[in-house]
Amino acid sequence: MRLVLSLTINTCIIVSLLAFPVSADPSKASAESGPASFKALRQALINDDFSAELIDRIFGDAAMAFDIDGVSAYFKHRESTLNYDQFLSEQSIRSARNYMNAHEDKLSKIENAYGVDKTVITAIILVETRLGAYVGNRSVINTLATMAALTDPEVRERFWNNLPDDVDITRKKFEKKADRKSKWAYRELKAFIRYVDNEDFDSHDITGSYAGALGIAQFMPSNVLLFAKDGNGDGRIDLFDHGDAIASIANYLKHYGWEPGLSREEAGDVIYHYNHSKYYVNTVLKIADKLKG
Repeated sequence: MRLVLSLTINTCIIVSLLAFPVSADPSKASAESGPASFKALRQALINDDFSAELIDRIFGDAAMAFDIDGVSAYFKHRESTLNYDQFLSEQSIRSARNYMNAHEDKLSKIENAYGVDKTVITAIILVETRLGAYVGNRSVINTLATMAALTDPEVRERFWNNLPDDVDITRKKFEKKADRKSKWAYRELKAFIRYVDNEDFDSHDITGSYAGALGIAQFMPSNVLLFAKDGNGDGRIDLFDHGDAIASIANYLKHYGWEPGLSREEAGDVIYHYNHSKYYVNTVLKIADKLKG
């Protein structure tokens, strides 16, 4: 079933998609190299107790591709290049107020249930996806599978030899980053497969950021399993639904210590768990201040 469209890579890896525009065309992923590149990965997943039927169905889909263009962004991203100040413009704040008005019932219900300030929830949604308008156009399954496949030396060599010209990185730094990110991506890939299998979604219908973050809240799959909530009460978790996204953000922040009456410093410490960037945290708090004004 297709999801209805209406999260710095850290503990909760959530990426602002307007701040990180994706220029690569998802159609340029290499479908032909997919089967060979994913051979070891498929077996690893089956060895980790995923059914062969499920893995064969996912990896045998015509949409499955080894996405060099998309994953190359992992080797280009720099937090210092982000422009979070754009979300403090009059137009952005006006849009956020309109969002709060449109979703007042959901926001107030979740604020009462979790004790999390609805202006902070709205501020996070504004920064992450422009209030749900930009949720990403990259295949999450292709992104995570491609990065996870880099544990295979032959696949990694092929990836290195086909990196786009605009990726300026030494081989030593590439190897170090590929070691770390391929292990991380494998964990996220397993979480993603569990999520789509649990909720009966087609893995190839779900798009997200270049990092594999998905939905209005831009959660990484591991955090979907841990913190995502059914906010609209329809019996499933769909982070492309505003009710579910709002509840999931609130649950995440509550887990990391949010409670009514926090000082500004304490609130910042909680938000830092959402994105490990002081620039991000300060922007969210400034937006929330403006929404309260």
